[in-house]
Amino acid sequence: MPAWPEIFARLRAFAGAIGVHLLMLALVVLGTMNWQPFRKPQPVGLTIEAVIVDTSEIKKQRDEARAAVEREQRKRERDAELEKQRQREQDRKQEEQRKQQQLEAQRKREAQDRLQQLRIERERKLEEERQKQQRELEQVREQREAADRQRKLEAERLKQLESRKEQERQEQQRLQQQAEAQRRAEAEAREFKAGQVATKRDNYQAAIQAFVTQNWLRPPTAQPGLRCTLKIVQIPGGEIISAAISGKCNGDEATRRSILAAVERGGTLPYRGFEDVFEREIDFIFIYDGD
Repeated sequence: MPAWPEIFARLRAFAGAIGVHLLMLALVVLGTMNWQPFRKPQPVGLTIEAVIVDTSEIKKQRDEARAAVEREQRKRERDAELEKQRQREQDRKQEEQRKQQQLEAQRKREAQDRLQQLRIERERKLEEERQKQQRELEQVREQREAADRQRKLEAERLKQLESRKEQERQEQQRLQQQAEAQRRAEAEAREFKAGQVATKRDNYQAAIQAFVTQNWLRPPTAQPGLRCTLKIVQIPGGEIISAAISGKCNGDEATRRSILAAVERGGTLPYRGFEDVFEREIDFIFIYDGD
């Protein structure tokens, strides 16, 4: 379908052709205006006048008109061709402009895509860095917790070691006290054998005294001059069934408990050699006059 510029060009060519033909017609008319083929007869004798029409001039004018029409036609054709070239150039420029716009739009899309990729990559790196820092913080926290647990464990071990040492010290002290009590009991036994205690029963009481004294852990509140009466229930063989404070006792509560604990700690009273004076229930006076 022809474009509007081409249609206008054709209309201009058609109008030009009409104009050329009108021009030729005007030239012909002008050229023949003085031609009078019919003249009125002159009332002058027999004189005959003739008008010679110069057809070559008419042909020349006609040729010039035709040449003018041809020149105009060629001009219109050149103008039409120039118009077509101009239109093609305009179309080419428009096509180039359209392609340039498409390229520009493509570059913009590619730039936006690159920018989006860069943004995604930056966010990914930031997220990786954040996760890395989080892992490092967790590792540091775990290391601190492990160090705290290790310190607590070492402190607990140290505490247990100190407690064990204290128990060993107390046990050593108890063994020393027992050894000292044994020494005193042996000394008392030697004194008893020397004649201070005359009877076997007294010897039995002395043996019980030495036995209880040997197992006694003297509290700090026990004072010399201590006298406590205990009732001890035993069975043959000396195994103790029970022990209790049954009479006067000038010791405080801690001292009383320590004496009962000494009786129960022994478990079995002296028996061998004292079968004759054995009694199931005995009243025993615990004595402490100082070291």
